[in-house]
Amino acid sequence: MRHCLALDLRDDPALIAEYEAYHRSIWPEVRAHLHAHGVTGMEIYRLGTRMVMLMETDDARYDAEAMAAATRGDPKIREWEELMWKFQAPTPWTPEGEKWVAMERIFEL
Repeated sequence: MRHCLALDLRDDPALIAEYEAYHRSIWPEVRAHLHAHGVTGMEIYRLGTRMVMLMETDDARYDAEAMAAATRGDPKIREWEELMWKFQAPTPWTPEGEKWVAMERIFEL
């Protein structure tokens, strides 16, 4: 299944450059965590401070709630998420307490 999510970055060119540098070489534990929870592919695009993530998942293995629980229980993944929050900001439409927000599909060909 394909998921399309949005998130903003803090409006600071130095922070954005640092964020992108981290994503050119994500930690191996993060990659393993994503694969272990059924994420088969992921791309992140940026326009200014707005980011859009396209995530492909294996429906037989992917469970967003289970992945979130595993994230909370893994110190290394929590460390990555806390580090990333230094650069990230919720969109104006993101529910309280969330990071990424699912985008609504309005067209498909």
